[in-house]
Formats: sequence, structure tokens, C-alpha cells
Amino acid sequence: MVGIIALGSATAACAQNNKAAAPPAPATVPAPAAPAAPAPEFSDLQLVEEFGWYVSKSVGFPDLGFNPAEVEALAKGVSAAASGKESPYTLQKIGPAMDQFMQKKKAIYMARAQERDHAASEKNHADSAAYFAKLAENKNVVALPDGLRYEIVKPGQGDYPKATDKVRVNYTGKLINGTVFDSSIQRGQPAEFGLNQVIPGWTEGLQKINKGGKIRLYVPSELAYGDQGQRGEITPGSTLIFDVELLDIVSDAPPAAPAIPKPASAGK
Repeated sequence: MVGIIALGSATAACAQNNKAAAPPAPATVPAPAAPAAPAPEFSDLQLVEEFGWYVSKSVGFPDLGFNPAEVEALAKGVSAAASGKESPYTLQKIGPAMDQFMQKKKAIYMARAQERDHAASEKNHADSAAYFAKLAENKNVVALPDGLRYEIVKPGQGDYPKATDKVRVNYTGKLINGTVFDSSIQRGQPAEFGLNQVIPGWTEGLQKINKGGKIRLYVPSELAYGDQGQRGEITPGSTLIFDVELLDIVSDAPPAAPAIPKPASAGK
């Protein structure tokens, strides 16, 4: 009995010792703090300022000839409208005078636009003359009497399109400085149009290549958009370069109806 008690006491003591020797539970590790949001690069006031600049530039304020006092009055009107205030003047009374005032500003705008277009046209014509003089060294380039130049990049096969045909093409249009202003390839969709519905340089040039061929057209402004220009990139007097692949000559005729087999004779 004493041995059993002693054994029990020894077992309890061993258990107690083992309990005491057990490693403590690991402490809870705090989650890392979320990184602080980066400070904004621009303040709200700077963004509003840029918005004001963009709107003013978009509607052509720089060419309307506003003097500093008029700019201050304009800002005053914008401030009143932004605050929800009513018009400071009766619109029916001030309207005719405002129309006359804006007609004067429009005349200033048109004069400045014409000056800018004239300067751009002169520069583009001079740049084009130098470009074509250099291009004359390329023996692969054919010069036509009206000023169009072209180069066959890859001969095609079959028929050549006529001026009255509709064609399907892939193309990229560039300025002589390399700026791309239009590209069916970038859009991922070939273009389709009648050759008599495009600029003269295209109407004439596409008739020099047959189906499956590739051609490079050097189109002087006289055979493109002249001294008016087109859109933002094509300024007055611009020479245009087109790389064109003639994918197909498209027929406008409706497709023929499929042949319908005749029924077998009743007696067979």
C-alpha cells in the first residue's frame, strides 16, 4: 500500500513537473499596419485650376482677345454662376449688346486663326519641298505630272481598281515627320470605300496597284486637304504619306441566289 501511494505520489509529481516544463503558448502577433495612403500629387484647387484652363482652351479663349479686365469680369460671372446666383443682368436687355460684342471677338478669333493657318501652310510647303527633293533620290519612287508620288512595295495579282470601284484596304497615314494620324490597322478593322469618295491622291494612287498588293503614296497637299487642313494633326499645306494594302475590289452587285435543285421526276 505504501508502495502504491509512493508510486502515485511520484506519478503526480512527474506530471506536475512536465506541466511546469511545457512551453508557454505563443503570444499573439499583431497584424502589420496597413500602409498609409500616398499623399495626392495634386490638390483639389490645382485640379480645378487645370479644369478652368482646359475649358478655356477648348472653347478658344486665347484667340478671342480678352484683355485682363475682361478676363476678371469673366471670372466674376463664372463665380456667380457657380454660387447659384441669378444673372446680374436681364438677359432680354443685355442679349443684343452681348451678340454684338461676341461678333467682334469672333472677328478677332478668325483673323488669328487665318494668320496661324497661313504660317503653318508656308512652313509645311517649305518642308514638303525639301522632303520631295530628297525623295527624288529614291529610284523606286514614281513621280506623276500632278505631283503624286508612289512606290510599289509589293506587287499584287489580278485586276486593278477603277475610279468608280469600291475597295477594301488596310492603311496607315503619316505626316512627313512620322506622326501617325490615322490607321485602320490600329483600329483592327479594314476600311471600305469608293475610290471616287476620297482625296484625289487616293483615287489616282490606288489605281496603280492590284489586289493583294501594297503601295506607298506620297500625297502633296494639293491632292489631299490643301491649305484648309483636316482635324488637329493635318495642318494646312500638309503632305501625307500612306502605306496601303489593297485587300479586295468589292462588287456592289448583290450576290447571286443559290441554285435550287429540281425535284426528281415523279415516275422515277
